[in-house]
Amino acid sequence: MIDILSSFAYLNGSPISTGKLKVEARHFQVKENLGFDFSGEGEHLMVRVRKTGENTSFVANELAKACGVKSKDVSWAGLKDRHAVTEQWLSVHLPKGGIPDFSAFLAQYDSIKIIETKRHNKKLRPGDLAGNHFKITLTEVSDIADVSQRLQAISQSGVPNYFGSQRFGHLGNNLDEARRWGRENVRTRNQNKRSLYLSAARSWIFNTIVSDRIEQGLFSRVVEGDCVQTDDSIIVAETQKLVALNERVEKGDAFITAAMAGDNDLPTCSQARLIEQLKLDAEPDLMALIRGNRMRHERRNILLKPQNLTWSIDSDSIELDFSLDAGCFATALIRELIQEQEVERSY
Repeated sequence: MIDILSSFAYLNGSPISTGKLKVEARHFQVKENLGFDFSGEGEHLMVRVRKTGENTSFVANELAKACGVKSKDVSWAGLKDRHAVTEQWLSVHLPKGGIPDFSAFLAQYDSIKIIETKRHNKKLRPGDLAGNHFKITLTEVSDIADVSQRLQAISQSGVPNYFGSQRFGHLGNNLDEARRWGRENVRTRNQNKRSLYLSAARSWIFNTIVSDRIEQGLFSRVVEGDCVQTDDSIIVAETQKLVALNERVEKGDAFITAAMAGDNDLPTCSQARLIEQLKLDAEPDLMALIRGNRMRHERRNILLKPQNLTWSIDSDSIELDFSLDAGCFATALIRELIQEQEVERSY
């Protein structure tokens, strides 16, 4: 099993236990939390679907056919895993009102259920969600005691906020293409590919910065020049502020951030800037793609702390229950628990 993230550091050391993820679709369940209510009226029909073993784009295309609209008239807040049971909202532009007859559509696909429908005055757009709730079952876990200890540590201290391997495509293909596009100065009108490769480029550089901080023992310690996220602002850490900022980070009311690289200058300085600039300079092809597309610099927390994390053990299986903010990857948590074994899926 090829793990494109294998070079990145673990916060609690490489897992001892092996285990399997997604042996069955029900072992990976996701429920979307949009974080807002619908207006109850408007041109857009909101459809809450539960899908098993299907990706979001496929379901959206089939839903468009069932509603008699073009695929571009169906949108979503976030893409969901195919190898899973997931619930999410899709919006369909149906300005004339009414609810289509979904009976033929549902009869065609046992893997898709419609849970409810509502009306809203705006379409869903990527990113229009607060987070996701997960129920994940790890099976054939070889060392239950070690995984249990790691879960205790994670519930207290969290995990690195790595982007998951799915961000980089099958066998890292999106990352390879991102480097090629940057190297060859590729220009395209294909917005989907452009978005995929830019996301892969920025996410990879972010991951390398986080990994380097772990290796240097700086994952949980603010250094001079760091950009620290508080409730209402980002503070650049000056020497005289380090003690106070580290106390806030330890209490969990401030967070160290790392670069989502752009074509503008890094906002960090001093030691923090040296850490980040080294990783940007190490990826000239990715940075060429980022700069060529005029991406603006952003910040992302390096710590991911699952919300309301609980777990239960049944023989050699462990069921996890937790929530994550939008943009965070459940696989970042799983990575700290087990060495994932390859699974042959029939769905």
